[in-house]
Amino acid sequence: MKTLIVIPAYNEAQNIERVVNNLIDNYNQFDYIIVNDGSKDNTAEICERNNYNYLDLPINLGLAGAFQAGVRYAYENGYDAVIQYDGDGQHEASYIQPMIESMIETNSDIVIGSRFATKKKPFSLRMLGSRMITMAIKMTTGKKIKDPTSGMRLFNRKMIEKIAQNINYGPEPDTISYLVSCGAKVSEVQVEMHERVAGESYLNLTRSARYMTNMFVSIFLVQFFRSKE
Repeated sequence: MKTLIVIPAYNEAQNIERVVNNLIDNYNQFDYIIVNDGSKDNTAEICERNNYNYLDLPINLGLAGAFQAGVRYAYENGYDAVIQYDGDGQHEASYIQPMIESMIETNSDIVIGSRFATKKKPFSLRMLGSRMITMAIKMTTGKKIKDPTSGMRLFNRKMIEKIAQNINYGPEPDTISYLVSCGAKVSEVQVEMHERVAGESYLNLTRSARYMTNMFVSIFLVQFFRSKE
């Protein structure tokens, strides 16, 4: 499968070289595109200096907008699959090939790099939100997704077309839930994730609470009124 790694990056100057150089040096069987999401630091300058493949968004669109820009690039350049990949170094590229193989073997539309596909989810405040979203998706679709908040997701060509052509398809659990309700097949592959080495996560306590509220409203209410494609 002709696969593109899409790397949304907002203020990742402290991480982007390490992440991308690892892909170039060790996983060059895959193409990549960095989407600099209006960073206020020198992420764009680093990409330019290293001659990386990147799109430079003039303003910050957020994760959904940045990812969709990368998916649009994939759609217009004939890629068979796209993988969402963090620019902070938390994702491990060695799992990309197993995810592709799972997509082919299971005929899945979406493969999630899951921390809990074969491992038990810990009982912690940090994982409470994940458990609640798993429950919400199960209640509304009948499908249990063990790691709905994982940011490492592989999408096939059919999903690329949907995401590239519809502004309402963001790379979030509510979109996964909606796609499942429309008939998309989702599978999970066990992965390990690293802690962020440098920089700050976008999600602080306030934003995390707002994120959870938005996910529940979308999964339980908004999607009820969306037409199924």
